[in-house]
Amino acid sequence: MALTLLGLALSLTSRCPAGPVDAGAPAALHAAAKKTFQEQVAPFMKSYCSRCHGQDRQKGGINFYPALNNPGTAESAKRWKQAVANVKAHDMPPTDAKQQPTDEERQQFISGIGKIKYLSPKDPGLFVIRRLTKAEYGNTLHDLFGVSPAIAQELPDEVSGEGYLNTLSPLQSEQYLSIANEVLDQVFAPQGAPPPPVQRRLLGRPPGTGTDLRAAARDVARSLARKAYRRPPTEAELDVLSKVFGLAMENRLSYTDALRLMVKAVLVSPQFLFITPATDAVAGRDIVPLDDHQLASRLSYLLWATMPDAHLSDLADRGRLHEPAVLKAQVARLLKDSRSRALFDGFGAQWLGLASLESKTFDPVRFPQMTRAMRSAMYDEARLFFGSIVDENRSVVGFVDARYTFLNGTLAPIYGLEKTVTGPKMRRVKLADANRGGILAMPGVLATTSFPNRTSPVKRGVWVLEQVLGEEIPSPPPNVPALEKQDPKKVADLTLRQRTELHRTDPVCANCHKLLDPIGFGLENFDAIGRWRAQDDTGGAIDAAGELPGGKRFTSPKELKAIIASRQGDLARNLTEKLLAYALCRQLEGYDEVVVDRLMETIAQDGYRMQTLITEIATSYPFTHRRIQETTPSPSHEK
Repeated sequence: MALTLLGLALSLTSRCPAGPVDAGAPAALHAAAKKTFQEQVAPFMKSYCSRCHGQDRQKGGINFYPALNNPGTAESAKRWKQAVANVKAHDMPPTDAKQQPTDEERQQFISGIGKIKYLSPKDPGLFVIRRLTKAEYGNTLHDLFGVSPAIAQELPDEVSGEGYLNTLSPLQSEQYLSIANEVLDQVFAPQGAPPPPVQRRLLGRPPGTGTDLRAAARDVARSLARKAYRRPPTEAELDVLSKVFGLAMENRLSYTDALRLMVKAVLVSPQFLFITPATDAVAGRDIVPLDDHQLASRLSYLLWATMPDAHLSDLADRGRLHEPAVLKAQVARLLKDSRSRALFDGFGAQWLGLASLESKTFDPVRFPQMTRAMRSAMYDEARLFFGSIVDENRSVVGFVDARYTFLNGTLAPIYGLEKTVTGPKMRRVKLADANRGGILAMPGVLATTSFPNRTSPVKRGVWVLEQVLGEEIPSPPPNVPALEKQDPKKVADLTLRQRTELHRTDPVCANCHKLLDPIGFGLENFDAIGRWRAQDDTGGAIDAAGELPGGKRFTSPKELKAIIASRQGDLARNLTEKLLAYALCRQLEGYDEVVVDRLMETIAQDGYRMQTLITEIATSYPFTHRRIQETTPSPSHEK
């Protein structure tokens, strides 16, 4: 089997993506990647992986045969990331394997995997058809009808970014119908009462005697659907709405009540509830630019979490939004608007892990401070801090080494500043203690990466590596006992650090914990809700010293932050990848890595500034283009 895998990999000359090389990476990079794969990756897989993870045997359900067959595909990219994480952590090959690679072989394998992206064809990916999130839905109803966004609060919370949903359950359908009725009750005046301004704006003046009511209703439908669908409606779509109006009139409803039913049809339509690409496919083309209306929606929902405004819609109507200079100017305009706080509520809170803070459980005896007001203040601190990095166009490094934050009287005691910061209003505060400042020392982040009753060096270490530095961390092996399962007699006099280090003596756990624990220990001076301490819960002195791969040592949170802040490229690339995935509503795939490489060149030239990062993403190839999905009809659809 091993020889089969190696032979398969060495036959890449005929198996790599066909088509012109210049449709993806430059020819030289493509050729070098193929050579590296044949000489470094494939032999490594044959020697150390194929016995357990090949076509004949898939230990742990992992099979590298498809990835070796087509190394540049999106499916293979996921498998290669998994391989790199395990090889880097020395988890694979397992410690009991007869053969172990040298450190040089491991590094060559990891380096070779890093070049596989150049085997991917140029591909912006499919456009992800998705339903509006609860926040987007509420904001859109507000902008369209003037109702409060809170009208959507009864909808369930959903996962953003890569986890957008595109289905509707029966319960959700009922909820959307109920909300639509509530909107209509606020928009339409009771019978006999004068119409409110929003009704006059949407429906225009009542038609006079002798007016063709169906024609008038179609004009209303055209105007309303242009706004609600975020693009000009098709004649077929207008026919559907006109039929709804016609049926209402046939059932002796008044003109206004018939329009109300038609508006309801708009509110529960897929065109309103879902974000979709244009339906018109270009014959003979697999990849097309987004049309200007879809580009306007994609940009507006990314930065504002709502429908395009009149200016953005006008540019789309005139076919100008796709022009690079115009698109960049619109990104700048949207970022200056207060509605851009939605970028934090949608992306920032997800990135930092704060979306779960409101519902997270804390021991009420040990941490009575974690009231609703405290959780709200922690969230607002992160939101205002994130907004300051964006608004002031600061370097992404500021997320780690900033010497300021935002506090009010509720949150100030966590920082020991209760005497200088009082009152409910959040304000910008300069921090004298270099251990404070930045997301690593932010109470909300420290709280969400803790257990309900104590800190978790492991969870904090994983969070920094994955969310800040973009490292891939292998999943923990099954049946690993928690610290609480340790023999109470053996650990009675041990600090949390000593107990965790005892845990590391298990060879199954040791390799990963060498990466995770130093960072987590470096933040142990902060308790489970972010307060500074010199002793842990056992009364033992905090030991925050550690060493990171590469021999960099630290003895305090401020020194740890300085080391992480020095990795500017890693910080910026990680944030770029996560924001791009959020913007595309999908995981990044093969060619996306090449795109990120090119974005990083521009972002680095401008000092890794946040607005540059956002602008580069919003004008990038996968953000402005889409692949047209090829569909093969099933037998049941054939005539």
